[in-house]
Amino acid sequence: MGTEVSVELQAGDRVGAEAAIAAVMAEMHRIDATMSPHKADSELSLVNAGAAQGPVRVSPGMFGLLSRAVAFSRLSGGAFDITFASAGNLYDYRAGIAPDPSALADALPLIDWRHLQLDAATHSVRFARPGVRIDLGGFAKGHAVDNAVAILRRLGIANAMVAAGGDSHVMGARGSRPWTVAVRDPRRAGAVVAVLPLEDVSISTSGDYERFFERDGVRCHHLLDPRTGRSPAGVRSVTIIADDGLTTEAFSKTVFVLGVEEGLRFVEAHPGVDAVIVDAQGALHYSAGLLG
Repeated sequence: MGTEVSVELQAGDRVGAEAAIAAVMAEMHRIDATMSPHKADSELSLVNAGAAQGPVRVSPGMFGLLSRAVAFSRLSGGAFDITFASAGNLYDYRAGIAPDPSALADALPLIDWRHLQLDAATHSVRFARPGVRIDLGGFAKGHAVDNAVAILRRLGIANAMVAAGGDSHVMGARGSRPWTVAVRDPRRAGAVVAVLPLEDVSISTSGDYERFFERDGVRCHHLLDPRTGRSPAGVRSVTIIADDGLTTEAFSKTVFVLGVEEGLRFVEAHPGVDAVIVDAQGALHYSAGLLG
């Protein structure tokens, strides 16, 4: 998944703790092998290679994830859309390459979650148009963290933190205190803008500092607006707190695209979801649930 994974937990003995951590890491590797866009034999890559020619049968786990992605796309009015990869694959952040206006204009009609045709009877997916691509980078890590938490619970672990990049879940407490999760400063390495005491929740942060390059004073980063194929400039980072990682990761991408005002309205419309937003000027904005 192109990110670091960490697990911290409390267990009755070292052997049990190491077995629990090993089970989590095995699940992370399984999901990476299934959903990596960089591995030609991954299930995701096989979908991208074949779904424009005809239905591609997928595993129950992949079908469920695609179904959730479509549901979030509908909920967000298309601000969250895994077909963003139809334009996203034109960027090379390491080489500092962005698509020219003509190539981007050709790709934009391919970005539309309604191009995903899911058949529950056959557990298959088909693309309605040639050239459509999907990427689960905005979803798979939250899914992986959710699965890891389920594994730990089955093993009787009550107090733990699982993190995959900017996506984490905290279970129980860390000793006698809540877990603390820091929201990093998007522009100052090593600095934080907020520290959140949390118990039994998921938290995801999406920031314009993860993969980016500067071009003519404009920051081109990996979080793309599906409507334009370009990087939104209204915010620097979005942190979402909710019950599960799929929700937090999808909401963090959605709010990043929507911007501060519309994004906060979207969050406030969904009970159980909270947000911390750092805008383009570096100012902090909180949802009502964190202010009470």
